[in-house]
Order: sequence, then C-alpha cells, then structure tokens
Amino acid sequence: MANRLADATSPYLLQHADNPVDWWPWTSEAFAAARQRNVPVLLSIGYAACHWCHVMAHESFEDPEIARVMNENFVNIKVDREERPDIDAVYMEATQAMTGQGGWPMTCFLTPDGEPFHCGTYYPTAPMSGMPSFRQLLDAVAQAWTGRGEEVRKAAARVVEQLSAQRAPLPESILDDEVLANAVARLQVEFDPANGGFGGAPKFPPSMVLEFLLRHHERVGPADSGETALQLAEATCSAMARGGIYDQLAGGFARYSVDPSWVVPHFEKMLYDNALLLRVYAHLARLGSPLGERVARETAEFLLREMRTPEGGFAASLDADTEGVEGLTYVWTPDQLREVLGADDGAWAAELFEVTEAGTFEHGTSTLQLKRDPDDPARWRRVRDSLREARDRRPQPGKDDKVVTAWNGMTITALAEAAAVLDEPRLIDAAARAADLLLERHLINGRLRRTSRKGVVGTAEGVLEDYGCFADGLLALHQATGEARWLEAACALLDTALPQFADADHPGMFHDTAADAEALVRRPSDPTDNASPAGASAFASALLAAAALAGPEATARYRGAAEQALSRVGLLAQRAPRFAGHWLSVAEARAHGPLQVAVVGEADDADRAALIAAARRHAPGGAVALAGEPEATGVPLLAGRPLVGEAAAAYVCRGYVCDRPVTSTEDLVESLTRLNAMS
Repeated sequence: MANRLADATSPYLLQHADNPVDWWPWTSEAFAAARQRNVPVLLSIGYAACHWCHVMAHESFEDPEIARVMNENFVNIKVDREERPDIDAVYMEATQAMTGQGGWPMTCFLTPDGEPFHCGTYYPTAPMSGMPSFRQLLDAVAQAWTGRGEEVRKAAARVVEQLSAQRAPLPESILDDEVLANAVARLQVEFDPANGGFGGAPKFPPSMVLEFLLRHHERVGPADSGETALQLAEATCSAMARGGIYDQLAGGFARYSVDPSWVVPHFEKMLYDNALLLRVYAHLARLGSPLGERVARETAEFLLREMRTPEGGFAASLDADTEGVEGLTYVWTPDQLREVLGADDGAWAAELFEVTEAGTFEHGTSTLQLKRDPDDPARWRRVRDSLREARDRRPQPGKDDKVVTAWNGMTITALAEAAAVLDEPRLIDAAARAADLLLERHLINGRLRRTSRKGVVGTAEGVLEDYGCFADGLLALHQATGEARWLEAACALLDTALPQFADADHPGMFHDTAADAEALVRRPSDPTDNASPAGASAFASALLAAAALAGPEATARYRGAAEQALSRVGLLAQRAPRFAGHWLSVAEARAHGPLQVAVVGEADDADRAALIAAARRHAPGGAVALAGEPEATGVPLLAGRPLVGEAAAAYVCRGYVCDRPVTSTEDLVESLTRLNAMS
C-alpha cells in the first residue's frame, strides 16, 4: 500500500501517513482510481488541532479492520481544511444541508465525479444517541452503492443542483449610517449581559464584531449607538480576558468556550483568533484601557514566543490535546498549585485563579481565571512566573507549524498596528520578516500559494482571503514603516486578484477561488464572516485601504471595487450582524473617511516621530497614517506635502476636505477631532 501522504506539507495529513487506511491526498488521480474501480470516494476533512479529529483517527483510522473495509469499498481521501478551504467550503455546505449542522471531522461520501450523496461529521465505534457506528455506516454506504448505484448517483447530482440554486448572488442593498446603527441595536439584543459576548454556549470570541463596535464608537461618539457599542465591546473584552478562555500565565486565546461564561475553553489556540484579538485589544488600549494594553502586550508576546517558525512566519495552531488528553498542559488542582508555590502562595493563587477542590474542568482540575486584578502586583508576577515555569516542564501540545498566507496576513496587520500602540518596534520587525517570507516563498510567478512548511511551499493555490488578508498586512506595514515596497507588493496582489476573483456578471460579488483554479462541483463564494473574515470582506478592506494610500489612478479603481463590494452586503449586515463583523468594520472605515494623515520630516526628526505617534493614538480605526521624508519615492501619500518652514508637518484629510498642515501635536489632535466630528 503506497504511503501517499508521506511527502505532504500539512501536519494534519502527516498525522495520518502511517494509518492502515490507504489514504490519497486530494488529486485528480484519486478520482480516476474511483472511476476505474467503480467505488465511491470517502472524503475525510479535518485539521491538526481538532480534538474530535484525533478521537476518530484513533478509534477508526488506526483500526486495521475498519481500514480493511475502507480500502476494499472506497477510495479514501484526506484533506486539511486549513490548506484547502475551498474543498472544505463546498462539502461543509453539503453536510449542513443534509444534517442541519456541520463541524470537524467531516465525513462525506462522493461519487467518482465528486458529487456528495451522504455527509456527516464524527462517527463513533459503537452506535450512540441515534447515530450509527462508523462500521455500520461504511457497510450501509457500500451496499447502497453496489445495489442502487444509479439511484445514488442521481441523488448526488440533485444535491449539487440544489446547492447551486441556493447560492444566488446577494442583491444590491444599502449599507449606510442607519444600517450601522441598527446593527449595534441588533447586537445589543443578542448580547449576554451576565457574561459578555453574544448568544449561548459554545461561545466564540466575536473579534470582528468587537472591532466594528470600537470603530462605530469612535465615529459616532457619545451618541446612543456609540455609547452602547463601547459598552458591549468593553464588557465582552473584559469577560474574555478574565476567563479561562484566555491563558492567564502566558497570554493568547483558545478557540472557544464550551460554556457561556468563558470558563472552560476548547483548548486549541488558532493563529487567526489571536491575530484578530490582538488587533481588538490594541484598539481598546488606544482608547485608554489598561486591560486592553495588558492583554494586547501579552498576546503579542505569545505570538512571538510560541507561534513563530524558524523561517519567520507564524504557525497555524497549537493542539487542544497533549498526549491525547484535552487541556492536560493547562489545568491545575489546588495541590498542584501548593506543590509549585508552597502553602501560602498556593492558597493565594487558588483563590485568585478560582481553582477549587471540585474543579471547574474535568477530574477535579480547573482552568485559570482572573476575575479581579491582583492586589499585590509583585506577588502576582512572582506567582505567575513560577507557575509558567512549572507548566513549561509539563508535556506540551503539538504545533501545526504550517504557515497559512491569510492568517499570517492577519498577524502582520495586528503586529504592525499594535507596535504603535505599545511602543514596541520589534513587533514591526517580526511583521516585516513574516511578510518577506510570504513574498519570497508563497508568491510564485505573481500568484499566491496557500501554505508552506519548513520553508517548502505547498501546492494549494491561494484563495481570495489569502490575497485580501496579505494585502491588508502589507498596507499596514507600509503605514508602520513608510517603505514603498510594501505598498507596491500590496497593489500587485490586488491587481492580480481583481480579475481572477470578481464575478463578471454581478459587480461587487467575489468568488473564493480564482477563475483558473481547479474546478470543484461548485465554485465557492461565501460572503459571511465566521471564525475569520470572509474572503470578500478581507479583500474589500484591503481595497479601501489601498485607495487611501495609492496614487490617483489606482485610488479610483480600488475605491470603486470596494464600494461595489459593500453594496452587496447591506441585507447581511441588517439581518445577521454577528456574521458580518468584518464587513461592518469596513463600512465604518468608509463612513469615517477616507481619513488620511501624512507626516513629513527627516528620518531622525523627533518632531516627526511625535506627530506620527499622536496620529496613531488619535486617528480612528480604518484611518491611514504614515510618516516619511517629503516626496519620498513610491509613497503617494507624501507627494506634494512639503515641510512647513523647515519643520516637520502633519497633513490631515478626510474625504475630499483637507485641513491646513500643522507642526505641533496639539494642533494635530485638534485637527483630527474637528474632522472626526464632520463624519
């Protein structure tokens, strides 16, 4: 039996390389083999940090008898959803349509032409709660294919036809100030006043919604919806940061909370979550929140310490499990605290972290919460450092060390923005190194690849979110450094992506895969923001930022494309703002601007540094601000903006209105305040 996964760049596929299952990667050869054998395809989709993926792998895919049945009756394909989000999107849609829910591991049975006829998620080894065992399912599907193959094929074709019919383009709709204010009102209705966040368990960090709320507050000010937006954001950020979903010892957020109170997380840490949340807490810190500053600083440190790869990129995730046990690395008992800290500090820590004899997690263990700030900061630092050192000696969760283009783009953006708020230039250095890696390894003949691992680029083509998120990151670096090369690279990505991903028949609509990408049974195009931004909303964000930074010709093209994209999501924003958070953030940036701050001065001029620092503290989210020497080559925002009487100067423009250039930080803040009020 060939080991076809041995050379994969995906750690998830490598986890299955030694299974007795005769796995194929997703290739045309696999489907050709299914046609030749006249057997269905068993498609299994998951990711490396997925707890139940590990469970099903151990229970079923490592079982020689189960593997024998799979190999005899199916061509078995294993897909990493993070490496191939396009495949995942197509078959997740089918799974949700057939079962009313979705998740991972995802188990789909396909015709040799890729059409799904039966889909589900995890299947146990024995029947449970009305669910068949995996072996029963395999036997039933094999018998149906053998006995009623033509009927199964026709049913699969109908599934694809029905799914395609349901994916009509979003109609053109209005996304104006009223819609933005109503989105806040709708979010207030769905808000959990006792615990923060929205909805019940499981509860996910609403990172993009929080960014929208902060931007809305900045634009509207103390008006009703603006004050409400700030209250919702602050309450949610505080509840998450003080709960077990946040790593109180080392920083960083887990994927979600299994309870409504943020106490017990699903322990994997995803790069995209932490990048998006770093941006939110840095934004909160910029508004004067000490909690926001602490969490932003700790989360940035977590990313640099735990998630960087030797090549300079950022790894995809840390596992939920350690040695097959969920949360083993992270949970504590009172006895364990006393063993590390001694009796007095152990008791103090148990009370502070709410570690109880009964436990808040499983088997008498507790997650660590921090519901109040410690009354003895020095003692707190000593205790935290001792516990972290002890925890570092425990077995550690596995790391999915592949570098995903889109997620690294989000991280670049967050680090570049947080660097200014936290006064940490090394965050910019880390962001720049990651950007260089993507440009050097992931950009092949002008086109992005989705992933790399250990410096070796994968074969999966970049999808729309890769272009949008990476372009956004490059534009953030351009603002943070004033270097022209980042703007040039971002515009090149946008210019490549516009014709490849735009829907020619429906202006403003975008597909998630390129026009020349591998054809699937349906071309995915999902406009909703979920765990991370929709490809289209990420792309619209980059277009809007580029329009404020590029030259006049590009500005018109990018702005027009961004406006068209926003014209398609008004109904989504009205009806489901929790699933349009990034779109709403982009709409806030449009409503507030374009707000541009250009600071000119010599490179070592202290006044220039003070002006750009003030701009970054007081310009709202979605504004663009950069500093450089007058008429710097390749930096359109600085063109035609000279020094004022040999002194460094700041030029502030909003929309088509520019204020007079100023040379003092006081005048700059006053100018920003006045122009902000005009929105």
